[in-house]
Amino acid sequence: MPWLHDAWESLQKRLGENRLPHALLVTGERGVGKRMFADGVAGLLICDRPVHDGDHGPQPCGSCKQCELVAAGTHPDIRVYSPEKSRMIKVDQIRALSSFAVSSPQVGHRKIAIVDRADQLNINSANALLKTLEEPSDDVVLILLQESGRPVLPTIRSRCQTLSIAIPDGDAAARWLAAEVMKLDESDRPSAELCGKALTLSGNTPRLAYEYLTGDYLTLRDQALTQFRRFMKGQLTVGEAAKPFKALGLEGAMSLFEGWAADLARISAGGAPRDTDAAEMLTYLAKSNPPWRAHHILDLIHEARSAAVYNVNPELEAGRLLIAWQNLMPRKRVPA
Repeated sequence: MPWLHDAWESLQKRLGENRLPHALLVTGERGVGKRMFADGVAGLLICDRPVHDGDHGPQPCGSCKQCELVAAGTHPDIRVYSPEKSRMIKVDQIRALSSFAVSSPQVGHRKIAIVDRADQLNINSANALLKTLEEPSDDVVLILLQESGRPVLPTIRSRCQTLSIAIPDGDAAARWLAAEVMKLDESDRPSAELCGKALTLSGNTPRLAYEYLTGDYLTLRDQALTQFRRFMKGQLTVGEAAKPFKALGLEGAMSLFEGWAADLARISAGGAPRDTDAAEMLTYLAKSNPPWRAHHILDLIHEARSAAVYNVNPELEAGRLLIAWQNLMPRKRVPA
């Protein structure tokens, strides 16, 4: 992933100057490669014999015992903590991280804990993590991953060094996606047109676009858009319209609504929408509403995301947002 080069170079510089923080907060859009970057950092930090390749900085040697365990995915001194059955990282997981942080390394010289995603810590787990950040062990490095636009407690952020990963330009994203698609069986290989659509809907984040292409997101999204249009015209009940959004899951449904709301704001400001399939409907709404209504929808979406800590029902949240969208439709005047 060539767009990770700048972040990787920054990390190597900090390591070479002995300025490696005990906690690193890696931020970036969903699907830009934060987890792959974190895995690469963990491999470098755990390696016994990093190789210095000219101006490229230290690299994992790939042949020591540590690198062999990393390659096999079985290194006991690298742990990953992420949302499991719930949508949040629970306090019990962070307590396990805290125990891991104060224990001695099993086979390496340091321990690496990856928190994927730090923006999905609930209040209790965030406070538990804060205790570990305040009193770090010398032989542990924490790598926290944060999705752009999702909040992390300021007290956690202030105890980390932040490293941002930028979205690649269109050509770099398309080249990477095309190369990954060519690795698929010919019968499963999507068309160039579909690849372009996936990149557009993902906001040009290649790994998310690849996830769209190899999963059922694009099909479910098309179904949701069809039902959305029919609902806005009064042809469906809110319950019927919400079903395909439920199939997308809370995050998928919220991302779809968020993309449409952002496009509505773009159109209101004289810009072009990303989702061309929804452009006609959104243009109609933009002409019928003041620009602030788009931001009101975005606020409602952010509230729904915040409510995820309480394991809200995706279908009910989709229904609530569908009603808010329908309120943007102009009212027919009743004859006097």
